[in-house]
Amino acid sequence: MKSFEVAVLGSGLAGLTVALNLADRCRVAIVTKRELLDGASNWAQGGIAAVLASDDSPDSHISDTQIAGAGLCDPETTRYAVEHGKEAIEWLISQGVPFTRDQSSEIGYHLTMEGGHSHRRVIHAADATGHAVQTTLEAKVKAHPNITVLEHHVGIDLITSEKLGLDAPACRGLYALDNRAGRVVTIGADRVVLATGGAGKVYLYTTNPDTATGDGIAMGWRAGCTVANMEFIQFHPTCLYHPHAKSFLISEAVRGEGGVLRLPDGTRFMPEHDERAELAPRDIVARAIDFEMKRRGLDCVFLDITHKSEAFLKEHFPTIHGRCLELGIDIARQPIPVVPAAHYTCGGIQTDHNGLTGLRGLYAVGETAHTGLHGANRLASNSLLECLVFGRSAANHILQQAAEAPVKLPDWDESRVTDADEEIVIAHNWDELRRFMWDYVGIVRTNKRLERAMHRIQLLSEEIHEYYSNFRVTSDLLDLRNLVLTADLIVRCAMRRKESRGLHFSRDYPEQLPEARDTVLRPG
Repeated sequence: MKSFEVAVLGSGLAGLTVALNLADRCRVAIVTKRELLDGASNWAQGGIAAVLASDDSPDSHISDTQIAGAGLCDPETTRYAVEHGKEAIEWLISQGVPFTRDQSSEIGYHLTMEGGHSHRRVIHAADATGHAVQTTLEAKVKAHPNITVLEHHVGIDLITSEKLGLDAPACRGLYALDNRAGRVVTIGADRVVLATGGAGKVYLYTTNPDTATGDGIAMGWRAGCTVANMEFIQFHPTCLYHPHAKSFLISEAVRGEGGVLRLPDGTRFMPEHDERAELAPRDIVARAIDFEMKRRGLDCVFLDITHKSEAFLKEHFPTIHGRCLELGIDIARQPIPVVPAAHYTCGGIQTDHNGLTGLRGLYAVGETAHTGLHGANRLASNSLLECLVFGRSAANHILQQAAEAPVKLPDWDESRVTDADEEIVIAHNWDELRRFMWDYVGIVRTNKRLERAMHRIQLLSEEIHEYYSNFRVTSDLLDLRNLVLTADLIVRCAMRRKESRGLHFSRDYPEQLPEARDTVLRPG
C-alpha cells in the first residue's frame, strides 16, 4: 500500500493547482491515467477569463457569466470565482507562466475577446494557453520533493468507510490499476481530490482527449456523492472538420478577433440566429450551425478569418495556423471547415466553494465538479478560471484539517476473477455507446431519443457489470464502465428537465420555465 496525506486523481490544471498549493506542507500524490500532460487542460487554446483591466469590473464578468448560464449560475459561487480571478492569475504569473505581453496595455499583457464577453478580459499565451500553463506547472511539480507522480495509474474506485466497517461516512483512499505493472495498487490518503476532468469521450465527436471518460464523476457517484446538471454538455461550435485531424479545436478567440461563419456558398448565417452573431454564447452558435447543417444536408460550415493579415494570424494563432497548414488549409487565404463537437461537462459532483463533496475527506475540483459557476452553459474561458480558484480554495481548506487516525486498508481482491477471453466486447460497446449518445443525446433532444438512449444504456450496463464481475480489470474496461455510468447520469438528468435552457434543447419542451432549478441526482 502507498500512503500519502493527500491523493490527487488527475493532472490537469485543477489537480496541479491543488498539489502545488499543498506541497510545502503535505506529502501529495498525483495519480494520472497516462502522462502528466495528457489531460484536457494541456489542449486549452483560448485563455483564462479574469477582471484585470481598469475598464472592466467584477459585476460585468458576473453578468456575462450569468447571461451565458441562462439564469442557472449560482450567484454566490459566481461572485466568488470572479472576485478571486485576479489573484489566481497573479499566482500563475509568479510561477512563471509566459502569457502574451502587450506593452501598450495598462497591465502589460494582451487581453482578447471571446463570445459572450462584454470586455476584453481573456489573458492568454498566444493560442496555446493550456500548454503554456501546464508545462510551467509540470516543471514545478516534478521538482518538488513532497510530490509523487504516479503516471499510468487508472483510478478504479474510492475506498470509503463503508468498505472499512467504520460508522462515520468518509473517504480514505482509492484503488488504481498500475498499467505498467499490470496490477492493482492500494493508495491510502487522509484526503482524496477528484480532478479527472469531464466526459467528452461519451460522444462520437469531441474536442476532448482520450482521457476524458468521466472517471471522477463515476467514482464519486459510486461512493455516494450527489451529482447535478449532467444534462448540460457544451458542444464547442468550431472543431476542425478534416479526416486527418482528430479533435482539433478552432479557438473561440478566432471569432473574437473577427472570424465569420459562412455556408459553403459564402453566405454569412449567424446574424439570422442571434443579434450577437458569431459572438453569441456557445450554445446558441452550436445550435445555429447544427440547424444549418441539418437543413441543408451539409457536412460542415466554414469559419472565415481571411480578412486578417497572415502576420496577424501567425502572431495570434500560431498553433491553429500551423496545424491547418499541415493539413493543406491556409487560413490567411481559405475559410476553415468546422463542425460542433462535445467539449465540456458543465455538471458533475456537487461541491461547495472549497471543493467539498458530501463525503468527508473527498474533494472534487475542475470539470469533475459542479460548483454552480457555469449554470446551463459555460462562458468561454471560465473553465481554467474555475480550476485555479477552486483548486486553491480546496488546498487551503485541506491545510486547515486535522490529520486522520491511520487505518488499515484492504488489498484489492481478484481471487474470483480470470483474464478476459474476448476484448472485442469492450471495443464494440464503446463504439455503440458513443454513436447513440451522439444521435440521441446531442445538441437537439426529444423524449423519444432520450428513451431510446436510456434503453440501450441499461442493456450495456448489465453487460459491463457482468464482465467487470468476472474478469480482471483493464484500462479499457474501466474507461467503458465509467463512460456508461456517466452516460446514464447525463440521460437521467436530461429526462428530468422539462424545458429548454442553455445547452439542453428539447423539441418536446421548447420553452424555458420561469424558475431556474438545478437537476440533482442522489444515489440510492
